[in-house]
Amino acid sequence: MITQKEMLAYFLPILEKSGKRYKKKSMVRAKKAQAGLVVVTKTSGSDETKSTAESGDWLVENQTSSNEHYLVKAETFKKKYSLVQSLEKGWGCYQSKGEASGLVVSESHLEALGNPKTLEFQAPWKDTMVVKPGDMLVVPPEKNEIYRIAKKEFSETYVEI
Repeated sequence: MITQKEMLAYFLPILEKSGKRYKKKSMVRAKKAQAGLVVVTKTSGSDETKSTAESGDWLVENQTSSNEHYLVKAETFKKKYSLVQSLEKGWGCYQSKGEASGLVVSESHLEALGNPKTLEFQAPWKDTMVVKPGDMLVVPPEKNEIYRIAKKEFSETYVEI
């Protein structure tokens, strides 16, 4: 498995040269997560990743066809989302404030790392992520992490800027 550091070292120069800038176009639903909550992020293609909530984390639900759920650290959530409307049972509707650089992964990108069909790497939250050709690799403006977003979910939630 490839580490976050190795992924950034390999893909950041490629992203800076040929990646594009994107912002989230859809709103999300979110609420404070209960510590210990296990969240399996499911996309249309498969289970993407699994993480366990720590105190202060937020549970986020993308408004996509697969309604994938994921966890966001409190500090990151505060920086990246603003409340639009409060909903029932602690949920709220939030608009993303951020942008990211993204790159469509090709077989040649993965071949250089050993396998042109699939690559396992360490997600920023330490779980294993799998990236395949056609998926998006995304890096925030801070350039401190890299993660995968499935092609279908990316097209449902992001727009090029």
